[in-house]
Amino acid sequence: MFVMELTYIAPIDRIEAALPEHVAWLDSHYASGVFIASGRKDPRDGGVIIALGDDRTKIEEIAKSDPFSVAGVCEYTITKFFATKTAEPLEQYRETLPS
Repeated sequence: MFVMELTYIAPIDRIEAALPEHVAWLDSHYASGVFIASGRKDPRDGGVIIALGDDRTKIEEIAKSDPFSVAGVCEYTITKFFATKTAEPLEQYRETLPS
């Protein structure tokens, strides 16, 4: 799994202008099964996406294709982690640590 943290680097009016395309981009990655959760940070200075996968390069490519990235209004920090413990409804996403 990956935590994809977005940090806005542009005024909120530029974020709002790119938001409809960003939401459509999110929807496409939910439909493909890569994204399992996302939302705005509070305060509203960015957002967080939880993504499934084991290929960091693929996740980085997905981040670069975000309309927010293309418009130059956000930067990403991507952190890989192993979901070794989850709430019961997320049990299907549990992972074991690599040996």
